[in-house]
Amino acid sequence: MGTAATRSSWSRSDLIVLGIESTAHTFGVGVSRWTPSGPQLLKDARRDYVPRQGGILPREVAQFFSQVAAEVVDDALSANSLTPKDIDGVAVALGPGMGPQLRVGATVARAMASYLRVPLVPVNHAVAHLEVARLTTGLRDPVILYVSGGNTAVTTYVDGRYRVFGETLDMALGNLLDTFAREVKLGPPYVVNGSHVVDACAEGGEMIEGFPYVVKGQDVSYSGLLTAALRAVRRGARLRDVCYSLREVAFSAAVEVTERCLAHTGKREVVLTGGVAANRLLNEKLDTMARLHGGVYRGVPAYYSGDNGAMISLVGLLGLMSGVTVEPSRAFISQRWRLDEVEIPWYGRLL
Repeated sequence: MGTAATRSSWSRSDLIVLGIESTAHTFGVGVSRWTPSGPQLLKDARRDYVPRQGGILPREVAQFFSQVAAEVVDDALSANSLTPKDIDGVAVALGPGMGPQLRVGATVARAMASYLRVPLVPVNHAVAHLEVARLTTGLRDPVILYVSGGNTAVTTYVDGRYRVFGETLDMALGNLLDTFAREVKLGPPYVVNGSHVVDACAEGGEMIEGFPYVVKGQDVSYSGLLTAALRAVRRGARLRDVCYSLREVAFSAAVEVTERCLAHTGKREVVLTGGVAANRLLNEKLDTMARLHGGVYRGVPAYYSGDNGAMISLVGLLGLMSGVTVEPSRAFISQRWRLDEVEIPWYGRLL
């Protein structure tokens, strides 16, 4: 990805790492500490950019991040009764994500690491979602369905890395829901009182026949489903029926490819993570599927399902203890940094 990672030995207890997240619409700062019983997530702080209408414009979000960055860092430190001198390392999400936002986070992280003279740890945003899910659910070797606004993938750890067993061929599940909601004037905002507006609209809805269910091998495709749903609305179908049908087809496809990975790998633990992980129905479908295979299912806690700095600090802590660092001058962002390109030297050892 263009970062010059170095390896050294970090093993002392009470190691503290601050993490910075800025890949999309959230500027988050979290803190993690190494304790005798393992990694511990401390309190974090975050600010979300909410567009007045339509989708988010990266340049506007980046400007917002620049305005709130110092305040969010201060909030995270204050919440944990820490000062900058207590920080042993700084971690930052260098990708995947949107370029302007990533550059803000990288700039702040480079400056902090240089000023404090502490190591800088490069973190893959997707890997952070996976690791915070493993820590908070207590499932240590699961098949993971990672679904968010920009990502949809089924993955599990094999031979030193997370391997992608299936993914979307076009648009992510979260993007599908948000785009449909925007086109039919249900949002933004897309999440109200913890529930996606498509879910709320789907209450009392009935299934519409003919919506495309596309699973190709272990991959899914959602662009045709979006087109069919919008056409149904234009034809005059009840919006609640369209929302219900869109949601059922999309979720069922995601669960099917997760089930295929479970059968292929022989594993018995299933985890859901990412921004869509707070969805009640998707959690229920995955739980039912796992039980049918004699497995165990858990979803990441809702607080950690969306983008947050805590998960970046966690992977930063694990990375630092595994000797993965980068010189600030070589900490380049990578908008398309895939999770299966990242070595995971701490798997089964530190977490």
